[in-house]
Order: sequence, then structure tokens, then C-alpha cells
Amino acid sequence: MKKLIFFACLLFCSCSEASDSDPITSPPMTSPEPTKEVKFFGQLQVTNGKLTTSDGEAVMLRGVSLGWHNWWPRFYNSSAVKFLKSDWNANLVRAAMGIDPAGAYLDNPTLAKEKIKAVVDAAIAEDMYVIIDWHSHELYPEEAKAFFIEMAKTYGDHPHVIYELFNEPDYETWEEVKAYSEEIIKEIRKYDPDNLILVGSPTWSQDIHVVAQNPILNQKNIMYVLHFYAATHKDYLRERAEKVFKDGLPIFVSECAGMEATGDGPIDAASWNAWLSWMESRKISWAAWSIADKDETCSMLLPAASSDGACTDSQVKPWGKLVKKALEENL
Repeated sequence: MKKLIFFACLLFCSCSEASDSDPITSPPMTSPEPTKEVKFFGQLQVTNGKLTTSDGEAVMLRGVSLGWHNWWPRFYNSSAVKFLKSDWNANLVRAAMGIDPAGAYLDNPTLAKEKIKAVVDAAIAEDMYVIIDWHSHELYPEEAKAFFIEMAKTYGDHPHVIYELFNEPDYETWEEVKAYSEEIIKEIRKYDPDNLILVGSPTWSQDIHVVAQNPILNQKNIMYVLHFYAATHKDYLRERAEKVFKDGLPIFVSECAGMEATGDGPIDAASWNAWLSWMESRKISWAAWSIADKDETCSMLLPAASSDGACTDSQVKPWGKLVKKALEENL
């Protein structure tokens, strides 16, 4: 999440490029009546730029991201994961492993891996997909390589697992991110030949158009990360994403929300609904940020919410209710 970005960058993104109109017309959505069946599709693959089953049928994952493990470890448990499936209808959970803040992976790798493995094991038990997210804004190639080797050795036989190599590059060039990603992909593939790998894009995973000009070659089952915060990122970013989608670049929205890129401020329901319609109509998978209880708009829960996820509607904040509604309506 964009906790560490500079305010000037946000002003540039929101003021210089965003607008209130929505020129992209999405085809009408004809969602079936919910059956309350949260689907698990087995082994995933990327086919012609789209996420599919092993038979090539296009599929879509929908879910939520847990907040940084080092600040909200209380939600990194099997009960919370189970509740997100049974009550929120999520078939995807993202375990956001903080890397460089105090108390995060670089300070305490043992605790970090304990929390991540608790979520991954729970997702496997529940037949959910789980993103193992290296939640950083900086490059730590050797540390990341060692971590993902361990994860691939441990979980490479489970089709539930998705690897997110670099949450949000900020000022790194695509050439730097690409070289870093290629090295880690090479190591993962020694132990896990086919699970999905997500590669971040520059400028907090928004410069997806730069990636499209020079994608990673000779690797299968790779998708590229797009992040948006709907009150800041409007038409310009959706137009950018639409173009690369039409050109065949595989996109996965591993983090999104309805408010400003700070994670705070009012929810822009119109912009969120435009993004949601765009993702649904194109079967672009998404995970909403975040299961946390901080006093900010993007944290979905109040502090009174139970650590096991079994929260009442009165303990779910407005953003959480919007996400839950989207998950229920788009089963």
C-alpha cells in the first residue's frame, strides 16, 4: 500500500492526469444470481493474456488483501481466512508481508514467515488462492531470492499459491524491476514450474504501459501487477490499462481500493464502480486493500472486530461493506 509515497507524487498523479469523465464503455454485466459457491479452479495458467484453468477456460479471482503483517498480525490466522471465504465469499486472500519497516521481515524473518505460512496453509485447507506478497517499495534482491526459494520449495506442489515478487516499485525503472524479477523467477521455477507469478510495475504498480513495451520473455504463467486507488486514479489509468489489456498483456490487480492513494479520504463510489465494472467485464482478478483496523478509510474493520475475522456488520467500516457487497454480487 502507498503508505510511504510522497504527497507531491500523489498530487501529480491526481491533478495532472485524472479527470471525472469515464470514456471507456464497459459491456453490460450479466452476472448470474449468486449461488454462494466460492469457486476453486485448480491449477491456473495464463493463456493468450488471460487467467485460465488448465483447460484454457477464462476465470477470475476476487478477494481481499490482509494489511501489513508486521502491523496487523492478529488477522494472520486460519479462522480469519476461513471467515473471508464463508462470510465474504472471497476465493482469494493476499498475505502482505511487510519487508523494511521496523518489526517487518528484515528485522524478524522468523515471525514474518510464521504469519505468512499460517495464511497460506489456511488458504490451501479452504481451497482458496493465496498471494504471497513481498510487500516492499525497495529492491532487496538477495533477501527476496532466498525467501521465494523457501516458499517455492514448501508450496510449489499446491496450485493455490501465487507469488507476488515486488508489491510496488516506486522510483525503480522497469529495466531494474525486470532484471530483479527474472532472477527470482528463475529460482522459483527450479522448484515450482507452473504456479502463477505476479510482477510489479514502476510508479507504485501503475506504469503498466512501460512493461508492455518490454515484457519478460520465455517464461510462462506470468502476469503484471496493476494497483489503483479509485479517488486518485481515474480515467487516465483505466485507459492505460485498457490499451495494454487489448494488446494482450496479462494484468492482475493485486491491490485496489475506492479512496485516495493515501489510503484515506472519502470513498469515490462512482470511480470505484467504474473500475469494478471494467475488471468484471474483462475478467481481471482483483484483491481489495485491506483487512486491518487502522483509523483510515481503506482499513475495512473497526478495532472491536475479532482477530478470527468473525465480525458483525457493525464492526465493518463503509469500505469493507462495499468490498463485501462486490464479492457477494459477483460470485
